[in-house]
Amino acid sequence: MKSQRAFWMLKNCRYLSSQTKKLLKNPEILGLKLQIPEPEYDIEFICNPANRDLIANNIKCRKGIGNIDKVLELAQNPKMSKEQMKELGKIPNMTDPHVLTYGNEPKVLKSCKTLPNFEFTPESFSQLVKSLKLLRIDELGPVAGQKSYILLGDIAQMEEALVQYTIRKLMKYDFKLVSVPDILPREIIERCGMVLDSERNLVYSLENHYGDDLCLSGTAEMSLAMKLMNSHFNYDDLPIKLAAVSRCFRAEISNSTEEQGIYRVHQFTKVEMFVCSNQEKSSEVLNELVNIQENLLNDLGLYFQVIDMPSHELGAPAARKLDIEGWLPGRKTFGELSSCSNCTDYQSRRLNIKYKAMNGELKHVHTLNGTACAIPRMLIAILETFQTKEGFIRVPDKLLPFMNGKTMIKKQNVADMRNYKLKSHN
Repeated sequence: MKSQRAFWMLKNCRYLSSQTKKLLKNPEILGLKLQIPEPEYDIEFICNPANRDLIANNIKCRKGIGNIDKVLELAQNPKMSKEQMKELGKIPNMTDPHVLTYGNEPKVLKSCKTLPNFEFTPESFSQLVKSLKLLRIDELGPVAGQKSYILLGDIAQMEEALVQYTIRKLMKYDFKLVSVPDILPREIIERCGMVLDSERNLVYSLENHYGDDLCLSGTAEMSLAMKLMNSHFNYDDLPIKLAAVSRCFRAEISNSTEEQGIYRVHQFTKVEMFVCSNQEKSSEVLNELVNIQENLLNDLGLYFQVIDMPSHELGAPAARKLDIEGWLPGRKTFGELSSCSNCTDYQSRRLNIKYKAMNGELKHVHTLNGTACAIPRMLIAILETFQTKEGFIRVPDKLLPFMNGKTMIKKQNVADMRNYKLKSHN
């Protein structure tokens, strides 16, 4: 009886397997696969020999990634080759003229006039969370790898409070909330401007048996850009304003003592802003995004400065990038809390995102992205800024509605967590 049942189960499995293969060969099913468009590089500008020196100087200022001479050499062949497309994809975005006037140093555009005064010596984030038992960071390597952490109790609740506070703020600015995937095709990540074939690859790749060329997303910006891929908008539809909460995965490491703890980690929660604008208003939209970031930090009671970053700090896609650095009293220094970039048409040319201009012409949108709230660094700034003489943490007023009435974070009792090594008996 059992053997007969096993026979029929095997027969059904073979039938299902054969049907699956037929489905995968069906053109209609294949049509459901993600259709990544061919890039539409600005060949008329890039391959014009008259622009060679301008582009070469731009590449030199932006970490030297890209080879315009190789592009021009390949362009002599009338047929567009895969190698030529690959080399075109390496050419970085042109830098905003404002940035070129700063040289190699960032320019402070705005800074807080005063800094918080303490009647005691403020402690660092790592000292505070240790004494209040808010964070587990030691001996987590065997569990989740290096640079891992566990938020405990009240600080975990503050993480959720920050997310809720930020989302409600963004919705008042007419952002639409989108739930995004954390696993993306490698090609999407490359189209958004991440370099994946260098020695300093910052992206986690999944093994092949999980799917072809899949990676963990480093920011929701990429998923939101993928969502709008192959989209054409009317002029009046713009700007498209999207927001997302996601986990961000980054393989970056740092040996700097200022970036110890959870300042630079391999995975964290972030609320991201993503905007598609018409070409004429993207600079204006960039300023609007920075104003939103400032408003978020001001309402929380944090101290910060706004910095225009030099060209070598921009990465391939951004024409201009503004960073906001928050004052960290325990460290007595400023640290990056958020950034905001105008990528102009770099991403839209690679993902076929366009709009119909007032004259009826089809143009590529300008894409912009900005950090609304990167949880680990916001927690560092809040805990160091709102610490009391007793070593407690006062909850910022704007977060009180999301903290179940808790106004002060004190030492908490949490379960003792230990790692145990199992002895092998050979």
